[in-house]
Formats: sequence, structure tokens, C-alpha cells
Amino acid sequence: MRTLAWITVALVVAVSVYFIFEMKENARMETNLDEYMPRTHPAFVYSDMAEDWFNIKDGILIAIENKQGICNPQTLEKIRDITEALEDMPEFDSNHVMSLYSADNITGTEWGLDVRSFYRRVPASPERLEDLRQQVRTNDMVYGRLVSEDETVALIIAGLHSDAFTQEFYHEIMAFAHGFESEDETIYVAGRPIVEGTMALLGPADMKRMVPIVLAVIAVVLYLLLGSFRASGATLFSVFVSSIWAFGMMSALGVPIYSVSTMIPVMLIAIGVAYGIYFFNHLNQYYKKFPYGDIYEALHYM
Repeated sequence: MRTLAWITVALVVAVSVYFIFEMKENARMETNLDEYMPRTHPAFVYSDMAEDWFNIKDGILIAIENKQGICNPQTLEKIRDITEALEDMPEFDSNHVMSLYSADNITGTEWGLDVRSFYRRVPASPERLEDLRQQVRTNDMVYGRLVSEDETVALIIAGLHSDAFTQEFYHEIMAFAHGFESEDETIYVAGRPIVEGTMALLGPADMKRMVPIVLAVIAVVLYLLLGSFRASGATLFSVFVSSIWAFGMMSALGVPIYSVSTMIPVMLIAIGVAYGIYFFNHLNQYYKKFPYGDIYEALHYM
């Protein structure tokens, strides 16, 4: 019997090591929100149709905030530099980069429509800065959209080419945007691709942080309830192995890890610990009734 038990333990450890290897090699976090629902769902079908009709692209939003107001040479220069840099990046469609610098200021005149840029050269004199401020305030396509109504935040929107976003590009664009921060300006980066990239970072990070904490708390609670290091260790070992096997099988079968999948270890630990407490509680009850009982009879008693 002892030989069979050790063989079983060895097999469990061997399979666990295999699954750990599979996780290291093949595990991937699914961050594409489109993959969370069937592509045949009406909402996705009509969304794809609208994107084709109107050439809608997933965008990255970069907001630059200056609490003293954006109408100053330093901030306006950064808006221009960010816009031009995004237009030159191959991941973006240069025709879908919108900002105060690239937007057209359309005004009506007695001869028709006058279309010109808000600025090409960064205005430096107070008169030109005030003129720019008035142009922004009187343009409903920009005021409250690309420039906040309190004139402290300017928005730059850049449309991505299809399938251009990667985790490497996520780190690149974040480093690029935050490189423009200063004591006066704060940079914010948003948009669906950024949300998906952040999920890919925070999901595994939360698992690495939460699972050890949960295991430590459960270990203390188990020992207080069971009064045995052996019983506590056996229960924790079983739930730990179950988590490895769950993610290992997902990796081996090519099933990605979704954001909700990060709850699997916590749920398995909670369920497995509950069954462990139930098992050892009944086992202890059996040995109280039959102090010299056999292990096989104890298991049948369960």
C-alpha cells in the first residue's frame, strides 16, 4: 500500500512538472475583448459592419494636461511633436491622427468657407496665443472634444492599423507618451488597445500577488481548524496541484487565459480547502469512535 501511495505521489508530481513546463512555454493571456463573445453575436456583427462602412479604427488616446492651460508655447509644441511622431509610426494610420495641431479650423467668410490649420508654427507672442484660444473656443468640433472646456487638457487620437497592436508596442507607446511629461504637463494614455495591454500585465501580476496571500491565510486557518501540520499541508498540496493542472491543461490544449480565468486559483483553493476540512473532520470523528480502526475502513466511513 505504501508503495502504491508513493507511486501516486510521484505521478502527481511528474504531471505537475509537465504542466508547469507547458504553462511557461504556451500559456498566453487573451486580451482581445472581441474574443470574449461569439463572433456571430448580433452586437459584434453590426459592430463589424459599422467599422467597415465608416472605416472605424481602434484608437489610442493621449491626453496632455497643463493645469495652467494648454495655450502656451511649451504645451503646444508637445502637442505638435506627439502628433507628428504618431503620424510617422507604421502602426498608425496617418490619416486618422487627430489633435489640435492636425485638425482643420473651418470658418465661414463672405467668399465661402475658409479652411486652415489652427497653427503650424508654435505661437509665441501673447497676441497670437490669445487669437488661437479664441479660435478654439468658437470651433464646436474642437472645443470640448480635442480641447477640454476648461482648456487644461488637449487630446490626441490615433487610429491603429488592424492587428498592429502587440505587447511590445504597448510598452513602446507608453514609454513614448510618458517621455513628454514634465513638472507642468501630465500625460494620460487610454483607449481600448491600452486597456487590453494593461489587462495582459495586471492579470498575471494579480495572480502572482493574490495566490500566495490566499495560500498563507488559508494555511493559518487550516492549522487552527485541523490542529495538524500534516492535514493542513496535504490539503494545501491538493489545491495547489489542482490549480497547476487547471492552467497546465489550458496551456496544453491551446486554451488562452481570459481575465475571468485569473479567479480559477482562488476558487479552486476555496473549494478544495472546504472539501479538505470536511474530509479530515470526518476522519477524526471516525478515529474517535474507533481508535484502532483501519485506514481502509476509515475511508469507507467517509
